Amino acid sequence: MNLRSPLSLALMLGISATGLLSPGASAADTDAGARFKALYTREWTWRSQQNAGGDDENGGSRPADHLPKVDPATQDQRTAYWTQVLKELDTVPEAKLSAADQVNYQVYRQQIEVLLDQQRYRAWEMPFNSDTAFWTNLGFTARGTFHSADDYRRYLAQLADIPRYFDDQTRNMRAGLARGFSQPRVTLTGRDQSIADVAEAKGEANLFYTPFKKMPASIPAAQQAELRRQALAAIDASVIPAYEKLLHFMREEYLPKARTTLAGEALPDGKAYYRAQIREFVTRDMEPAQIHQIGLDEVARLRREMQEVMDEVGYKGSFADFLTFLRTDPQFYAKTPQELLDRAAWISKTMDGNLGRYFGRVPRQRFTIKPVPDDLAPFYTGGRGGLDTYWLNTYNLPSRPLYVLPALTLHESSPGHSLQMSMAAEDTALPDFRRYTYISAYGEGWALYCEYLGLEMGMYTTPYERFGYLTYQMWRAARLVIDTGVHSQGWTREQALAYLRDNAALSEHEITTEVDRYIAWPGQALSYYLGELEILKLRRKAEAALGDKFDIRNFHDAVLSLGSVPLPVLEARIDRFIAEGGASPWSDTKH
Repeated sequence: MNLRSPLSLALMLGISATGLLSPGASAADTDAGARFKALYTREWTWRSQQNAGGDDENGGSRPADHLPKVDPATQDQRTAYWTQVLKELDTVPEAKLSAADQVNYQVYRQQIEVLLDQQRYRAWEMPFNSDTAFWTNLGFTARGTFHSADDYRRYLAQLADIPRYFDDQTRNMRAGLARGFSQPRVTLTGRDQSIADVAEAKGEANLFYTPFKKMPASIPAAQQAELRRQALAAIDASVIPAYEKLLHFMREEYLPKARTTLAGEALPDGKAYYRAQIREFVTRDMEPAQIHQIGLDEVARLRREMQEVMDEVGYKGSFADFLTFLRTDPQFYAKTPQELLDRAAWISKTMDGNLGRYFGRVPRQRFTIKPVPDDLAPFYTGGRGGLDTYWLNTYNLPSRPLYVLPALTLHESSPGHSLQMSMAAEDTALPDFRRYTYISAYGEGWALYCEYLGLEMGMYTTPYERFGYLTYQMWRAARLVIDTGVHSQGWTREQALAYLRDNAALSEHEITTEVDRYIAWPGQALSYYLGELEILKLRRKAEAALGDKFDIRNFHDAVLSLGSVPLPVLEARIDRFIAEGGASPWSDTKH
């Protein structure tokens, strides 16, 4: 765990351990740092309270006794609050902050600007997409681990709050429909099933009864029985009626009235909205056409590399024929869900043997591997990694090829999402707004870069696994073309499906769910490949500048020491890494 001493932290802030000014720090500098810290500490506490109860798949915090407020009055309060925060931030002289706080300032400002963009476009009126929804996020809380009777009581209070929460979300979605701000109708097919699954499950069969099936022995038996009774009553009185009401709304009102257009630019103030999405997910203000061209260039390059692998295995047919072979030959598919899980576990354990050669510091946190829950699996991604869990989708095994499993596992678990998020969470010297937030360009870029690292580590043991790696790279490069094509250039869903189908060896099921995700979530798909390109560019720059002094472990330490940050902040950090001679930020001689 990264534990920095009070002395080193004080030095970072320009203050001595006794509270007096350190040499070279003026009273104005100290005042700027103190005001900035007071601002972000206050706002982060408020933000955390606003989000309490809204756990997602990266949960694990103690459950709140309520769900978040999402009504328009609360949204107006949030807009006003963050607007005031930005005004206060403008009064903090960045140049007078310590070097560490200047980085904090840049990260924090980007976070507040993104939050305000979401408020400005009233994103709360579209609180779900084809992949993730407010009603499914509650399911991750239901699958969490509770340790005490108080944890269960807070959870029961959440169940009682579901009707109010769903009513507020429904009113917001109705307002979105009225102004044409909705999900595209074509992406909604079958998404109501996850609501129906809860609405139709009675008593102990209901998802929300899950925590009560196995309770801690430290809770007395009589108390367990009473909590179970209360759970069954809450499911009957609150949960099922709320899900039934939401199901009726989705089927009878939302789906018939949802928009028939696809593009983010077709939404109200759509061009500006899509550029705001690009700024959020890329952390740079880029033109859609520029991103589209980068995608086209990378797709062409990767296609040439894929052809080289085809030549290596001696395949004489066309590229399309080779993809058909990969999609249909039984040798490439697990026979049972457990086989898929076991293979992922083997890959993860093999990866452990590489950590010391490529990373100077690793986290204490460990992750487990679990199958994606049945109610989510049909429309869920192939895998998803978080702080402590790598969720692997075992639904529809003929759509889960083994040749992509090494790349998927490196991305979602270690050294990808789980390792990076754990490193950030364990770095107590970072402000909480950097330890517990996620910036997609950095986080997804890092995870995709970890797939590339698999080449250097020898993690791809057959030509087919190397083709699987390339198909995953192609998949993300194609996203640049598809996302900008759909949201800015008038592409149809059929064009997007054909483009992904023609270039990547993904199954038809994954192609469909992925394209619908890009349509329903403008801009998010851009973060992966652009983030990876940035990390690779910075690594090449450091290798060239440092020569024999370049140590891959120190480079990775420098990248991971930041938490999740905008790409310009990462670039500045690697420039400093080069200037400092390639030392690890966690070495004995460096802070």
